[in-house]
Amino acid sequence: MKRLLREIDIPPLWLALFAAAGWGVAQIVPVALPGGGLVGRALVGIGLALMATAAAQMVARHTTFIPRRDPAALVTGGAFALSRNPIYLADALVLSGLLILWQGALALPLVPAFMILITRRFILGEEARIAAHFGADYAAYCSRTRRWL
Repeated sequence: MKRLLREIDIPPLWLALFAAAGWGVAQIVPVALPGGGLVGRALVGIGLALMATAAAQMVARHTTFIPRRDPAALVTGGAFALSRNPIYLADALVLSGLLILWQGALALPLVPAFMILITRRFILGEEARIAAHFGADYAAYCSRTRRWL
């Protein structure tokens, strides 16, 4: 059972849970932002494009994008020059966009809460694993590229 729970403890599940909570808030107390439809769609689109780009870069380098797995390569260019965690950044953009689209402005504090949870639950462990595999190269990358933006 513990192994099953670990296998389903993945970022998309947390994104879905936070989105569902935001949708619920928007249903109870809808608060629209000016231009929310356009802004929300743009954020979702940018997030999905960033996610696809980063995942494709990792696949091209024959390394995993599955959390808690050992990396085979250190990817530092393209989307990874913008952020050390472009897929998690994309998740935050998608969540922001959905909340805005759903008129859930009051639920926007869920975005930094999501980012904190993802950092603690996934990123810190991934960074330790990557540092153990790539040492000085990873340290140099960290010195020039921020975790989120």
